[in-house]
Amino acid sequence: MTVTTRFAPSPTGTLHVGNLRTALHNWLFARRHGGTFLLRIDDTDKERSQESFVEAIRADLAWMGLQPDAEERQSARFDHYEARFAELAAAGRVYPAYETAQELDLKRKIRLGRGLPPVYDRAALALSDEDRARLEGEGRTPHWRFRLDHDAPIIWDDLVRGPQRFDPATMSDPVIRRADGSWLYLLPSVIDDIDMAVTHVVRGEDHVSNTASQLQMFQALGSTPPAFAHEALLTGSEGKLSKRLGSLGIAHFRELGIEPQAIASLLGRLGTSDPVEPFADLSPLIAGFDFARFGRAPARFDEAELAQLNARIVHQLPFAAVAGRVPEGVDAAAWSAIRPNLETVGQAADWWRVVQGPVDAPAPSDDDRAFLTRAAEHAESLDWSTDPWRALTGALKEETGRKGKALFLPLRLALTGREHGPDMGALLPLIGKERAVERLQA
Repeated sequence: MTVTTRFAPSPTGTLHVGNLRTALHNWLFARRHGGTFLLRIDDTDKERSQESFVEAIRADLAWMGLQPDAEERQSARFDHYEARFAELAAAGRVYPAYETAQELDLKRKIRLGRGLPPVYDRAALALSDEDRARLEGEGRTPHWRFRLDHDAPIIWDDLVRGPQRFDPATMSDPVIRRADGSWLYLLPSVIDDIDMAVTHVVRGEDHVSNTASQLQMFQALGSTPPAFAHEALLTGSEGKLSKRLGSLGIAHFRELGIEPQAIASLLGRLGTSDPVEPFADLSPLIAGFDFARFGRAPARFDEAELAQLNARIVHQLPFAAVAGRVPEGVDAAAWSAIRPNLETVGQAADWWRVVQGPVDAPAPSDDDRAFLTRAAEHAESLDWSTDPWRALTGALKEETGRKGKALFLPLRLALTGREHGPDMGALLPLIGKERAVERLQA
């Protein structure tokens, strides 16, 4: 079997962190099995769908490195939906219903008041042809429902949640088409999954009840359903479902300087029994991706953890990966020197300003002033072609008897203006003899 997964966003807004996780897991599973990853734009909602959001979705996936193998759009497939809808109508598996939203709401309240589940009572199935003609003569246009088969339970083995069982008699016949003829999510998605040979549907656990209905739709259309993996939803660091997660998207992460590999490393392992690790290369993440390792407990998304992962990934990035994002003049040697002190690639500019100067060093004590004067004299006469930092500190240690913090800190402060930073052995050659002598003299 060739594995085929699909990520199916609606272009009614930009992707948020939960969407990104779904896209990533579909991509990882397809890549793990040498399969196909599809992007399907679910743009049946003509009023809310916008082309700008389609472009944004493509751009976000590209930035994450989740390149789809093909793209489909539901708005180009209405003829397919009409044809399969006609089949279901002929088989009696869809039927028109005429209740208004207010009438349906009243029915739900009445059933709840009687201690009954608030499911649709199938009153529309009892309408005669004359009843329907009368209602339509009054100006009512029907919406359409899929008639669930109540004869047997709906059962499937979920790749994350394990064995699932639903009693269709306790479920409402789902609305699949609005009164204006537009499509709701359920049926077009099934038709697309059939036509596109989707083998695995990976999505959030909030779709579990949808899956129960859709399994009967696959059956009614004479097709074998795909396997389903319903993942636990993300929670915020405060330990409960967070509305803020719905607003965190690529723009937010890029503004913070987060690398796509950091997002993938975190979202790829959240909810599993595996440790979250910084994968600058996603190959190990792909190789180890397995739905059997996911649990049913909510997955906790922590931006602080993401920031830590990001720093660890930045420390792995070769110069070629950042060459276009660092200041002019930064070469491989400079990147190697400053990289261990960065949390984001953008911070390279701060350290490059330290290299180029000027630096705002604190005024030294009288003892340190004399020490730095001797340091400037030694720096002037050093051989800078080998290891000037070792030579400078070695000479000063022998002459003054200073060691440890007393030896190194005044030099670092004078040369960089900071108490901490990159290894001075790597940084001093970047500063260079002329600037170093000038700073020590100052």
